[in-house]
Amino acid sequence: MTTLDLGLIGNSRTSALVDKRGSIVWWCYPYFDSDPICCSLLRSEQREAAIGEIGVTLDDVVAIDQYYERNSAILVTRMRDSGGNGIELVDFAPRFYLHGRMFAPAMVVRIVRRTAGRPRITLHVAPAVGYGDGRAETRSGAHHVSYIGLSQSMRLTTDASLTSVLDKRPFFLHESVTLLMGPDETVDGAAHDVGRSFYEKTRAYWHRWVRNLAIPFEWQEVVIRAAITLKLNAFDDTGAIVAAVTTSIPEAPGSGRNWDYRYCWLRDAYFVVNALNSLGATGTMEHYLDYILNIIADSRDAPLQPVYGIRREAVLEERIAPGLDGYRGMGPVRIGNLAYGQVQNDVFGAAVLASTQAFFDTRLERPAGRHMFLDLERLGEQAVRCYRQPDSGIWELRGSRRVHTFSSIMCWAACHRLAVIAGHLGLPERQTQWAMHAKDIHQDICEAAWNPVIGSFVSTFQGDRVDASLLLMAEFQFLAPNDPRFVATVNTVEKHLRRGDFLLRYDEEDDFGRPESAFLVCTLWWILALAKMGETERARKLFENVLGKCNHLGLLAEDVSLESGELWGNFPQTYSMVGLIQCASRLSIAWDKAY
Repeated sequence: MTTLDLGLIGNSRTSALVDKRGSIVWWCYPYFDSDPICCSLLRSEQREAAIGEIGVTLDDVVAIDQYYERNSAILVTRMRDSGGNGIELVDFAPRFYLHGRMFAPAMVVRIVRRTAGRPRITLHVAPAVGYGDGRAETRSGAHHVSYIGLSQSMRLTTDASLTSVLDKRPFFLHESVTLLMGPDETVDGAAHDVGRSFYEKTRAYWHRWVRNLAIPFEWQEVVIRAAITLKLNAFDDTGAIVAAVTTSIPEAPGSGRNWDYRYCWLRDAYFVVNALNSLGATGTMEHYLDYILNIIADSRDAPLQPVYGIRREAVLEERIAPGLDGYRGMGPVRIGNLAYGQVQNDVFGAAVLASTQAFFDTRLERPAGRHMFLDLERLGEQAVRCYRQPDSGIWELRGSRRVHTFSSIMCWAACHRLAVIAGHLGLPERQTQWAMHAKDIHQDICEAAWNPVIGSFVSTFQGDRVDASLLLMAEFQFLAPNDPRFVATVNTVEKHLRRGDFLLRYDEEDDFGRPESAFLVCTLWWILALAKMGETERARKLFENVLGKCNHLGLLAEDVSLESGELWGNFPQTYSMVGLIQCASRLSIAWDKAY
């Protein structure tokens, strides 16, 4: 049965998911949002499994082990058969500096090594086209096969027998074979030598990158894996950050909540930038600032959208992929996301918050200044106009609009941070103006979003329900963590949304009924709130429980089943990985008290 026991490989240009059998079951080529040439993840077992998959089969396999090489994005899958013969698959996407710039092609490298005995293997390389509609055409050369009909042709360069590859003929593996899969261009050198060189340089790159992270003392491996995962979801070319690399993995079995997450939500991107900044990895912020500033320029006087394509596309029309029947047959498989047309007023705060550190961090090559401040003021002006207007909210309700408290708080945050930035830039008049806007919005929220009957802030103005986003009020500095109103709100959220050791995002009917699974980041927000309130031991216990839901490689999806504890939703989810970093950093003992 298909599960989310998957490993992510990538290089901030392309990414792929590898299952426990060592098969590449999802690979959008050449980029995050491209047609998936490997798509068996969303193809039911009744379909022909060979289409849309790149795999290696070891005859009579009895044991499989899988892990990441230490502090890297290099995935290793080891197999052993009943006779003790063994192989090892090393999968990665090249990423390293070459000739003074980053070399990160849309390429996946697979090295298959003999580890014991005389293993007999079969190579499967069957790219799909048209979101699973058919096979790619093949054209053979002396040492390569080109796959035609894709959005960009893909070439497999290998030192394995092409007959064995094309005809799927089993063969004895003597030492190793290398598969270089990427642009349809001539590879400069023998496949074995190129693969080994790329491997060594990529491993060295990730070791250097991790070595510069400011990680907490506890849960170091958790934080490192989460940070690498977030880095892989950032598109180097434009600075966009995708919410996940998959589309249409349902939030719960048969729920119909199948969405395409291969795009850049401004809200999600802020959380990623904030998490990586906290670890000292500010490069992602610098790239993202280029992306968001260009979007501001693109939009001119048009409203800021909640989500854009990775190349700043504003229109993400939604359609169904008929060639794929869905994860475990639970369709539909969607391409595009209609959320681009929604009004979500929190986006103004998300954009300003993601930019704020750039005005204060003197390490940056290009610290932010007055020009960027003027761009951000345009967003602040929209926040002042829109904070009391109905929208679809953080949870992207498709069937209704209300004045959502979270959206209003984010509009307040935009004004508050603009006042702080103006003070830093020596603009006292602008500082006073933005501080007054922030004060007025804060007072309005405290009056309209506080429900005295239940003694809590609520999800919507004059409402009577709570949702998990209210747990972030202290994170955004809207309220102090010891403010009785915040403490009461956390307790109310827990009372209404807690299910076992997890939280729902909300507990009311929406366009698809009542949510059936726990949104993992909501539980992590709860843990953060408890830690801020001083309930550290309780927060640590809940955090360890969440860590128990990570798959065997330390990755999380969007949701967890309340009944089975199984992961559901798009994968790996940046929200969830951000939460791991935040909670570990908040809960860990300090380095100077560790020994």
